Amino acid sequence: MAKTQIEGQSAALLRIEQGHFMNRTSCCGKVDAVIKRHFLVKQVTKGGPALKLLFCIVLGLVMMKIDGARAQEFANFARYAQANSVLGPAAGSEMRVVFMGDSITEGWSPSSPEFFEGKPYINRGISGQVTSQMLIRFRPDVIDLNPAAVVILAGTNDIAENKGPTTTGAILGNIASMAELARANDIEVIICSVLPAYDYPWRPGLNPNIKIPRLNERLKAYAEANEFMYLDYFSEMNDGNNAMIEAYTTDGVHLTTDGYEVMGRLVENALAIVTAH
Repeated sequence: MAKTQIEGQSAALLRIEQGHFMNRTSCCGKVDAVIKRHFLVKQVTKGGPALKLLFCIVLGLVMMKIDGARAQEFANFARYAQANSVLGPAAGSEMRVVFMGDSITEGWSPSSPEFFEGKPYINRGISGQVTSQMLIRFRPDVIDLNPAAVVILAGTNDIAENKGPTTTGAILGNIASMAELARANDIEVIICSVLPAYDYPWRPGLNPNIKIPRLNERLKAYAEANEFMYLDYFSEMNDGNNAMIEAYTTDGVHLTTDGYEVMGRLVENALAIVTAH
């Protein structure tokens, strides 16, 4: 094949990586919209081993970009990106604490703003998230903020199957990974029990009243075996039937100001212990 022909075909392939052949109506520019273009397929088919190798390399780069974009969308890095850039790392003797979690954590600030005011407490909850999403964003939303401690309250959305079926082992593994990442970066860890819920109003019939206590048993055992602080919200907020005490909840899952008051008292007692080390 003539050199000019190879160069022309190589340029056509490289334009894939630049997005010229991407389907612009798709959020990720689906790969099949790229490789099924008649011209491109025809040129690669006619080419020799070198051109085919180049095609594989470029396609690999495209896939890496797509996978990276999907991971960022899945974790919702953008939610706190601006706030993190303004906040910067903790300075001096500041005992910064990051609260990592889902809607229960995210809702704490608007429901009980006085808990956060005047304190080095950073709320990094995102509504609806499962533990795998939190694990992906753990570095920018926790580690890079250089806190003294992190409070991890997670797992109820996994049990609610917000992102599909999962297991208690998988949930435990994600929380354990966050805890171990924090420890490797000299961050004290508080692993919280999942709060009681008898059922999920948005997805009934999944028996969280049975599954949550089982997960909490495993979280507690893991925390004790690895010398992490375990904070038992569940026992304080359980009505005796593995449901939330009525005064503490708006819908059986999310909290009233009374519920947040209970959590605030318990977590500050735990923080006094872990930050005294």
